[in-house]
Amino acid sequence: MEQVQVKPSFFKKHPLVKDLISLAVFVVAIILGTIWLNAYVFRSYNVVGSSMANTLHNDDRVIVNRLPVTWAHFLGKEYVPKRGQVVVFANGDATGPLTCGAPAGMVDQYIIKRVIAFPGERVTVKDGVLTVYNDEHPDGFSPDDETRVDENNGPKEYSSGEVDMIVPNGEIFVAGDNREGSHSFDSRSGLGTIPYCRLIGPVSMRIYPLDSIRFF
Repeated sequence: MEQVQVKPSFFKKHPLVKDLISLAVFVVAIILGTIWLNAYVFRSYNVVGSSMANTLHNDDRVIVNRLPVTWAHFLGKEYVPKRGQVVVFANGDATGPLTCGAPAGMVDQYIIKRVIAFPGERVTVKDGVLTVYNDEHPDGFSPDDETRVDENNGPKEYSSGEVDMIVPNGEIFVAGDNREGSHSFDSRSGLGTIPYCRLIGPVSMRIYPLDSIRFF
C-alpha cells in the first residue's frame, strides 16, 4: 500500500511565527476592546482643582458611566441627566467652541460640575442664594436640598455672583459645589449653559484615593 507523506504546515515548521501572530491578535483585541469600552461603557478622569469641593477634590479619580448616554443615542434621543447628578462634559477644542458634531479627538478639555436646572427653568443667584423656578415650583426651590448633606459633604450653601436667566432649549445649567468667589467657573460665572450633546455622562464612582472610594 502506497503511503502519502503529509508535509508539515508552515506554522508547525515556524512555531515562533505562530506565537508572534497570536500575540499580535491578542494585543489588537485588547486595544479595540479598550477603545470600545471607553467610547460606550465607561471612562475615567482625574479631578483638577477645587471647584467640586467638598464632594470631590484635586487629584480624585472618578469613573463616568457612558451607558445611559450610549443607550439614549441608540434610541435616537439626547441623553438628559437628573437634577443633582455630577456630570462630565466636553468644554472646547483647540480651534474654539466645541460644536456638537466635533470629532471626539478635537476635544482638549473636560469639565466636571453638578446639574442644577433644565430648559425653560429660571435660575437666580441673589444674596448668596441659588434658586430655581419652574411650573412645579413657581415660588422657587433650592436644587441642592437632596444633595447637600452638610457644608463638608455636597454643594456649599453660599453661591457667589448675580444671576437671573432662563435655561435655553436643549441645554442645562451647571455649577460646581464650591461656589464662593472664583473657585468654580460654571454657568453662573461665564461658562454658559451646556448643550446635551456635550455630555460625556454622570459620575458613578470615585476610585481614588483608595480610602475615599464612594458611589454617586
